[in-house]
Amino acid sequence: MKPAGSEVKTAGSVESRLVNILVIGGTGPTGPHIVNGLVDRGHDVVILHTGNHEVDTIPDHLEHIHTDPFDEEAFTASIEGRNFDVVFAMYGRLRSIAKVLVGRTPRLFSIGGFPVYRGWGEPEQLFPVGMPFPTRETHALASDGIDGAKTQKIAESEELVFSLHPDATHFRYPYIYGPNQVLPREWSLVKRALDGRRELVVADGGLSMMTSAYVRNATHTVLLAIDHIDRSAGQAYNVGDDRQFSVAQLAEIVADELNHQWELVSVPWAQAEPAVPMLHAHGPTHRLLSTEKARAELGYEDLVDPIEGLRETIRWQVDNLPSDPTVVGRLQDPFDYAAEDALVAAARRFEADTAAIEYAERPGWSFGYYGPRDNPGGQRGSFRA
Repeated sequence: MKPAGSEVKTAGSVESRLVNILVIGGTGPTGPHIVNGLVDRGHDVVILHTGNHEVDTIPDHLEHIHTDPFDEEAFTASIEGRNFDVVFAMYGRLRSIAKVLVGRTPRLFSIGGFPVYRGWGEPEQLFPVGMPFPTRETHALASDGIDGAKTQKIAESEELVFSLHPDATHFRYPYIYGPNQVLPREWSLVKRALDGRRELVVADGGLSMMTSAYVRNATHTVLLAIDHIDRSAGQAYNVGDDRQFSVAQLAEIVADELNHQWELVSVPWAQAEPAVPMLHAHGPTHRLLSTEKARAELGYEDLVDPIEGLRETIRWQVDNLPSDPTVVGRLQDPFDYAAEDALVAAARRFEADTAAIEYAERPGWSFGYYGPRDNPGGQRGSFRA
C-alpha cells in the first residue's frame, strides 16, 4: 500500500500543487533553499518559526506562523485544527514535535545530526578506537553507557520519530558550511589569514577529516527525498558532499582564495590546543559519513563543487564576520597569537632536536613500491605538514 502523501510528484505536475507543506524552521543556512525548492516544485508552503529572524530570500506570499517550536504547548496551539500533507521538522525540540504531529500529517521529514552514531562523542569506546569510515546508516546509534548524554538524546529522538511516524524520512546532517552558518569553523582559518598569520598550528599534520556539506548540496539531498517520496518512506539518510577535505586541505583552499601564504606547523594533538576549534571535536579521529545510500536510492550527486562552495563561504565570511563580536565566542577560538607563537617556537626546538638524532641505519619506505634506499626515486624525503 502506498504511504499517504505519495501523490507528491516532481516539479510542474498538477498533483504537486495540491500538497500542503509545513516547514518548521526554514530560516537557517539550509532552510531558505529547501523552502524555495518546495515552492519551485509547486507546493503550498507554510513556515513556522520564532519570527526573530526573517529571510528576504523567501517569497513574500508565504504564510508565516510565529511561535516557539521548543515550547510544546505553544507549538500545539499554533497549529490547532490544521493538518498538513507533509511536515519538515528542521528546528525545535524534535521529540515534542514528533508527538504533536501524530495524526496531523502522513509524512514527516526530520533533520537530525551526524552525532547520532555510536562513537561520535566517545570514539575511544570503540575498538579499534574511532568510528568506522566511512560510517554507514547501518552503524549502531549512540546508547547508554557507550556515548555521552547529548548523543544519546539525539539517538533517542530519532528512534522516537520512527516509532511514531513509521513512514518518516530522517536526514543525518554533518557540519553544514555556507553563508549564514552560526558556527563557521572556517573562520578559524579565514581570520588568521586576514590577520596575516604566516604559521598555522595544525594537529597531527592537519590530516583529520570530518564530513561536511555545502548548504545547497545538503538541500539537494532533502529535496530528492521529496521527489522520490515513496522510495524515501521509512528511511534515514546520511548527508554530505561527495568530496571531503582534511584540515590541511581546507587551509590550502582558504590561502588560495585569499591570496595568502602560510606554513602549517604540525603539533601532536595533545599539545595542539589552537587547532581544536577547527575540528569541532575533542579528538583527531576521522568522522566520515558514507553517502552511498542517498546516491543509490535518490540519485544524489553534488550540485555545487565543494571547492566552489568553500570559496563562496570564505568570501561571505570576509564580508560579514569581521564586525561580528559573537562568532569568536561561539567557536571558542581565542585567537591567542602570543601563545601560538610560543607553541610554534617549541615545535621548532623539537624539530631541531629530533633532526640531530643519529641512526645506525635510516628507516626506509620499504621495497614494496619505492625500491631500495639507494634508488634516487625511493629516497626518504622531508615533509612538514
